Amino acid sequence: MKLVFGAVRPCTPTISKNIVATMHYYYAIANNNNKRGSCELMRNLEISCSSLKHSALKRGLATQSAKLGKRWMEFQGLNNWEGLLDPLDDGLRSEILRYGQFVEAAYRSFDFDPESPTYATCRHPRSSLFTRTGVGETGYKITRNLKATCGVQLPRWIDRAPTWMSTQSSWIGYVAVCQDQREIQRLGRRDVVISYRGTATCLEWVENLRANLTNVGPNQVGSMVESGFLSLYTSETATCPSLQKMVRAEIERVIEMYGDEPLSFTITGHSLGAALATLTAYDITTTRENAPMVTVISFGGPRVGNKGFGSRLEKSGTRILRIVNSEDVITKVPGFVFRDDDMASKESAHVAAGISGWVQKCVEDMQWVYADVGQELRLSSRVSPYLNKRDMATCHDLKTYLQLVNGL
Repeated sequence: MKLVFGAVRPCTPTISKNIVATMHYYYAIANNNNKRGSCELMRNLEISCSSLKHSALKRGLATQSAKLGKRWMEFQGLNNWEGLLDPLDDGLRSEILRYGQFVEAAYRSFDFDPESPTYATCRHPRSSLFTRTGVGETGYKITRNLKATCGVQLPRWIDRAPTWMSTQSSWIGYVAVCQDQREIQRLGRRDVVISYRGTATCLEWVENLRANLTNVGPNQVGSMVESGFLSLYTSETATCPSLQKMVRAEIERVIEMYGDEPLSFTITGHSLGAALATLTAYDITTTRENAPMVTVISFGGPRVGNKGFGSRLEKSGTRILRIVNSEDVITKVPGFVFRDDDMASKESAHVAAGISGWVQKCVEDMQWVYADVGQELRLSSRVSPYLNKRDMATCHDLKTYLQLVNGL
């Protein structure tokens, strides 16, 4: 048995002293004398998280127009992408890159500027979002903007803090429905995309630190997920419904309108967005009977839940393709993963089983035991001759992921 662990520790629902100190630190940065420099820092963060040179995608997107036809379910993971991942099928490659562009559009649309009056909202109208973010014509129409709400109990002084520290509800992504008949014909069905960006606000970082597991629902004992991710998915305010309610309402509307034709839901995201994509898929397939095919295409996602959660996902028929960079530490957190197939030798198996069993029980009691879910497409920035930097931020960057998928 092998113990694999991450470096994220659990956090109580209230903001700890360390987190408060961190928030004060960033508050000081935002209010230093060089405000222009602070804005530039945030803008650089936006570029770092979301910039993508279109030339880097040229080879992969060259085959984007390939007709999927009757094979669309195969590309959506009907057979868990058997025979398509090693080596990576060119048709699947172009589809992954295409969905990556939807995530890219979510990043580019988010207002990162803490001094902006529209901070943490979408900068573009739904009708022109793809054009303004450089994605271009997709054949999809954005039908709903989505927001995620932090459920952490905030201290009283937060009302006196700048907006960027106290913003509870932030634009997190969108729902887009394929409307172009030529694209529908190419895809073999009408596709619905739910796209999520990664962590961007102060309170989203706070939620990320709440790494202890909690039951995903009152009637789903044993199926547990990371507390912070679930909070962002289910929390709401008096003026903003939860992300869960927004998604459910739009899903019902889309199914009612297009349910009589071949339909798929493809949920995609990067980092935090990857975790929310997995929760969204779980929510759709476990609460709605006869749901259309649901597929998750995630980039650089952290672990989301335990074995019980993974088992229910598998039984529900949800297909999950996790694109993982071996050098990306975010994919190795939070919590611990126990694997029973890594015993060093038969002679030491009995002793090792006793020790590891004791360790596992301790970790389980602390609600830190996670499980990897879905099918993995593992890549490595270490072997790419085109990546000059291989620091932690670069290894996690969405741009890096799309370059690796593209074979660069």
